[in-house]
Amino acid sequence: MDERIERARLLYERAIFDGDATALETADRELDAAEADLALARGRIIHGRFLDGEKEDPAELTLFERAARLYQALGDVRGEGESLFWIGIFHQVVRQDDDTAVPALERSRELAAQAGDKLTMSYALRHLGIAEHVAGRLGPARERLEESVRLRRELGFLPGVAANLIGLAYITAAEGRRDEALEVLAEAGEIAEATGAHGILRSVEETHKTLG
Repeated sequence: MDERIERARLLYERAIFDGDATALETADRELDAAEADLALARGRIIHGRFLDGEKEDPAELTLFERAARLYQALGDVRGEGESLFWIGIFHQVVRQDDDTAVPALERSRELAAQAGDKLTMSYALRHLGIAEHVAGRLGPARERLEESVRLRRELGFLPGVAANLIGLAYITAAEGRRDEALEVLAEAGEIAEATGAHGILRSVEETHKTLG
């Protein structure tokens, strides 16, 4: 963001001192991109506070939607895809509204695939899998989580792999395969411990109590 603002300053000087009026249009784009980056970052911080126990802040959705509009206008497919993911997360996690969340998550996955953004793809697939699980569609839920796991293994994002394995353990148990579910959960615990992902490790322990 600092680099974008600095480029905008230099473009202003080019317009004023060199008489290049087109530089101002480019400067506007640089600042729109910086604004989109900032809106996305601020929205994530607000979401973190919600997860930490604070109440819903409507500014979270406003920021994510602002970022998505700016990235779309800029033709930044990757940024738009990431923003749409967070819009989906807001509706799914904060408002418990999968009907609204799923279309945003699906579009996020499509744009992330177009941009080659495998990390955002893995997140969108994870939460699409969660939505399928909540709806009782275990087969599609498994497919999406397994694809997310594949992408995360490919990226070396091991704490994310562990988080998804917890979800797969629940699905496997719901399919009536408790012993296999515990094996999946054990792998999640091993990865979480090896990578120092203490929050995931606590989730593994809670899940183990739930599954018995």
